[in-house]
Amino acid sequence: MNPAERRPPDALLILLSVLALAVALTWWVPAGEFRREQREGRTVVVAGSYREVAASPAPWHRFFTAPVAGFTDRDAARIIAFVLLIGGAFGVIEATGAVAAGIGALAGRAVRHPARRRWLVAALMLAFSIGGNTFGMSEEVLVFVLLTLGLARRLGWDPLTGVAIPFVGAGVGFSAAAFNPFTVGIAQGLSGLPIFSGWPFRLVMWAVLTALAIGYVLRHISRLEMARGHGTWTAPAAGNEPPALDRSRQAVLALFGLGIATLVIGVARWDWYIDELAGLFLGLGVGAALLGRLRPNQAAAAFGDGARAMVMPALFIALSKAVLVVLQEGRVIDTLLQHASAGLGGLPPAISAQGMFAVQFGINFLVPSGSGQAALTMPIMAPLADLLGVPRQAAVIAFQLGDGLCNFVIPTSGVTMGILAIAGVPFGVWLRWVGPLMLWLVGAGAGFLFLATSVVRW
Repeated sequence: MNPAERRPPDALLILLSVLALAVALTWWVPAGEFRREQREGRTVVVAGSYREVAASPAPWHRFFTAPVAGFTDRDAARIIAFVLLIGGAFGVIEATGAVAAGIGALAGRAVRHPARRRWLVAALMLAFSIGGNTFGMSEEVLVFVLLTLGLARRLGWDPLTGVAIPFVGAGVGFSAAAFNPFTVGIAQGLSGLPIFSGWPFRLVMWAVLTALAIGYVLRHISRLEMARGHGTWTAPAAGNEPPALDRSRQAVLALFGLGIATLVIGVARWDWYIDELAGLFLGLGVGAALLGRLRPNQAAAAFGDGARAMVMPALFIALSKAVLVVLQEGRVIDTLLQHASAGLGGLPPAISAQGMFAVQFGINFLVPSGSGQAALTMPIMAPLADLLGVPRQAAVIAFQLGDGLCNFVIPTSGVTMGILAIAGVPFGVWLRWVGPLMLWLVGAGAGFLFLATSVVRW
């Protein structure tokens, strides 16, 4: 095969390879576990309680049966249902023509002016970053990526741009958050620190990482436009113009905007999660069908088409969870955590803090849930930080950066793989694109972690 025709590994192949590695690890890594106890309604690890247990290696045929467990796992099943129902609801909304008309109107105001296009992208990414900073926006990105992909197409950009606007925006906000209750709040609570203490330092860190992310995406857009004609824009071909934004479609968009506002309030104030959000979008789909004057058969067909488009994202989510199921059954996750934390002893505090960052980054491959990783690692990392001379605030920062930034590149994250599947972006292409940004973000994060360890007096 001509090297130019070689394609990067497909996400499905990557996930199956990771699943095979997980099965092998249950044979190679000794089984062990920490003792756990309930604290303030959360299950946390008891530091210093690790012990080896009887081995529980996965049989070879678990490779073939684990994907079913990925589908039936309670948390994964809810996310899969969420993705399918949102896809169906968006199918109905798109069938009204409101999305195409709205994107056309929005793009039309900025499309001929490069500066306006850049301000639009910067404003959207900032909004998503604020969402990650304040209420831990993560799964919700699956909703918005459908819109930003359409906006990117309308403005002549590639799918990477459509993915990056919400995913990178929310991701850096999540990683460097000052007020995320699901990461910072839980980690500080488990570390015996006042909730959201140290927020001015984290707010500066959030602003710097968000600026780096926005700048990287804007540079990518500039390169696309220069390659396609020195920043010029070509009007859509005849017959490809977006539909008119009439009153019916305006009403659908107003309903959608009201739904998004309800989503933000529900997540931030009423602790809404998957069930409530899925119900909200089902309601939006029904409302859109009525306001958009779709016949019942039209609405049902549009819902089916939208849900059908989400089958591959749902499969990727299930396979990602299957990897974690195998490692949990093999009882090797705690062993990996024990060896990682033990390897940090005897190092200077500034280096130990960077080691914590690396450990948390690696653990996120195994536990891609921010709150889950906090409950697993902080009861160990907080007392370890005391022994190493690392401020506990710095240990929390190492956790949140390692947990958040890793989400951009791990195939075990259902959200990451689902978003890439929705956009049709191969995982290898995404890694090559996001790699330089990761170097900048990790470098900046390491710099702030050094300040938190050696300069700042908490």
